Amino acid sequence: MNLTHLDEEGRVRMVDVGGKTASRRVAVAEGRVDCAPATLALVVGGAAPKGAVIAAAEIAGVMAAKRTSDLIPLCHPLGLEKVTVRVTPAEDPSGFQVRAEAQLTGVTGVEMEALTAVSIACLTLYDMLKAADKGMIIREIRLVSKTGGKSGEWTAGG
Repeated sequence: MNLTHLDEEGRVRMVDVGGKTASRRVAVAEGRVDCAPATLALVVGGAAPKGAVIAAAEIAGVMAAKRTSDLIPLCHPLGLEKVTVRVTPAEDPSGFQVRAEAQLTGVTGVEMEALTAVSIACLTLYDMLKAADKGMIIREIRLVSKTGGKSGEWTAGG
């Protein structure tokens, strides 16, 4: 298997996407933040110490997707056409499900943008709620699906 970020001599490089054909590219990622039931109740009841927790996390995720190339050294800067981040409270187990979708028409994929959006949304949930629950767990951040490009469609688990 060839790793695209290594040249023939094993040196790190930015992938040359200059000769690639543009196509519609979509990536979906998800993650989760587990918290105590009382912490979830604060958010659902609108009584969290720092205010609109879910809105802040969703906005942070979108902002992060747009800055992915500033955060991950070999990512290309992309003209994203759409990014959505949804944070959904969950009761069993207590916490939040985070899902992001990134889209563009271009020559490289948007998997890292979707994963970055989820990661930063989860970290924002932690930051917004840490006064109430320092024991929260961020887990299961993963790519769920991607479409477009030479490799076509891919879905987790099949």
